[in-house]
Amino acid sequence: MRDFADIADEFELLDDRDERYRLLIELGRELEPMPAALKTDATKVRGCSASVWVYPTQLDDGRLHFLADSDAHITKGIVALIVSLVQDRSAADILALDIKAELARFQLEAQLSSNRTQGIPNMIALVRETAARMAG
Repeated sequence: MRDFADIADEFELLDDRDERYRLLIELGRELEPMPAALKTDATKVRGCSASVWVYPTQLDDGRLHFLADSDAHITKGIVALIVSLVQDRSAADILALDIKAELARFQLEAQLSSNRTQGIPNMIALVRETAARMAG
C-alpha cells in the first residue's frame, strides 16, 4: 500500500476529475485482498451506499492492521485512502490522528457525489472505535 502523503501529492497534481477517479480506483485495487469469509454483517460499515467491510486485526507488536473491501470501485478507493492513513500504526497514533482533517486535502465532497461520500464518517468512526478499544 502506498504512503498516504505520496497519495495526497499525486492527487494534488491531477487536475482532471476523471484522473482523480482513476487514482481512487487504482488505490482500491492495491488493497490487500480480504477473504470472503470476513465479509460479514459484523464487519460491514453501516451508512454507506455501497457495501463496505472493514476487518481490524492487531499485529504481534500491538499495531493495528486493517483488511477492507467494497463492492464499488470508487468507494473501495476511499476505503483504501483511509486505510493508507492508519495501516500498521499503534492505537494511540490512530487516536491522535485527525483523520477527517487529513482527508480534507482530497476535497472528496467536491469531487464525488454525496452517495459516494456519505459513509466516510462511519468508516472513520469504525477505525477510531477499534483503536480506542485496542488501546484500552
